Amino acid sequence: MSADESELRQLRSSVREFLEARSPEEAVRKLMESEPRFDLDVWAQAADQLRLPSLVIPEEYGGDGFGPVELGVVLEEMGRALLCSPFYSTVVLAVQALLASGDKGACARHLPGIAAGRTTAALAVAEDGGSWDPALISARAVPDGDGGWRLSGRKSFVIDGTTAELILVVARTIAGPSLFAVERTSAGLAAEPMETLDATRAMARLTFDAVPATLVGADGAGGRVMTKVLDIATVGLAAEQAGGARRCLEMSADYARTRHQFGRPIGSFQAVKHKCADMLVQVELAEAASREAARLAAEGAPDFPVAAAVAHACCSRAYVFAAMENIQVHGGIGFTWEHPAHLYFRRAKSSQLLFGGPAVYHERLLDRLGI
Repeated sequence: MSADESELRQLRSSVREFLEARSPEEAVRKLMESEPRFDLDVWAQAADQLRLPSLVIPEEYGGDGFGPVELGVVLEEMGRALLCSPFYSTVVLAVQALLASGDKGACARHLPGIAAGRTTAALAVAEDGGSWDPALISARAVPDGDGGWRLSGRKSFVIDGTTAELILVVARTIAGPSLFAVERTSAGLAAEPMETLDATRAMARLTFDAVPATLVGADGAGGRVMTKVLDIATVGLAAEQAGGARRCLEMSADYARTRHQFGRPIGSFQAVKHKCADMLVQVELAEAASREAARLAAEGAPDFPVAAAVAHACCSRAYVFAAMENIQVHGGIGFTWEHPAHLYFRRAKSSQLLFGGPAVYHERLLDRLGI
C-alpha cells in the first residue's frame, strides 16, 4: 500500500499537530531526565489515535501495510520535534529485522503486539566498540539441548534497551552471525542505562549470561539480515536528520528576522544571510536525498542500497552543519543550556555516529557501489 501526495501531506499535518501538542520543548527536557525516557501516555495515543507503530507492518500481522515513503514522513516530523519515544528502535530497527529474517512464525508471534502499541522492541547489535558489522560480533549463542539456545555476551548502545519488552540480538553461532529473540524478563539478562551525548535517545548496555533465546530466521543468516536492516535503518535515520536540520533552519531564520542589532534585524547582515543560505542548501539536499532513497526502497529498485548510503552520508553532514550554524546565528544565547539549539546539536552529532560515523558510512557507500 502507498499513499498519494495529498495523503502524505495529511499524514505530515496530523503527525506535526500531534507532536506540537504532545512533544514541546518542555516535555522533551522533562523526559530527558526521567526513566523510562518516554511518555507512556503519548506512546499509547500515538498507537491508538495515529496508529504509528503499525504504519509499516504488513496487514497480515495487524499493521497498515504502508512503506518507506510514509515512514520517512513520520520520521521527519519526529526528528523535527526531538520526540522521545521507542518508535525508531521498535518500528525502524526491530520490525525491519523481523521482516528481513523471513521467519513468518516469529513475525506472527511478535508483530501484532508491536502494531497494537502493546510491545516495544530493541535491536542489539553493537558491542563495546560501537561497530554494527556482524563480522566483529563476539556475543555467542549455543544450543541448549531442548531445541532452544543460550546466549552470552555484552551489547552496548542499544536504543531503548532498558525498556523494550522484546530484544532482538545478533550473536555468533557455529554457522555464523544469527538473529535471536530474547524476552525482557528472561533470567540472566541485565540492563543498565548508558550516559551518552544525546539524552533524548535512550541507550543501554545489556549483559547476557546464558540467557534463553529463540532463533529468528535461519542459523547463520544474521549477516544478510543486517545488510537489509542497515539500508532501511539508515534511510529512516536520514529522514529524522532531515527533519531536525529543517527545524534548525527555521529557528535560525525566525531569530534572524526578529533579533535586532544596530537598529535593524540581524538577518539583514550579509554574514547572517550567508549562514542561512548555506543551511538552506544543505537542508534541501538532505530532504531530497532521504526522500529519493525512501522512494527507491518502496519500489524495490536495485540501486536502493547506493541511495541509502548516499542519504545517510548527506543527511548526517547536513544535520551537523545546520545544528552548528543554528548556534552561531543565535550568538551567545545559543550556547546556553536554556536554549534548545544545543539539544538539536547533540541529536545531530549522536545520529552522525550512531552506525559507526563518517568513516564507516563512506566505506559502506563504496561497498554498495561495488568499489
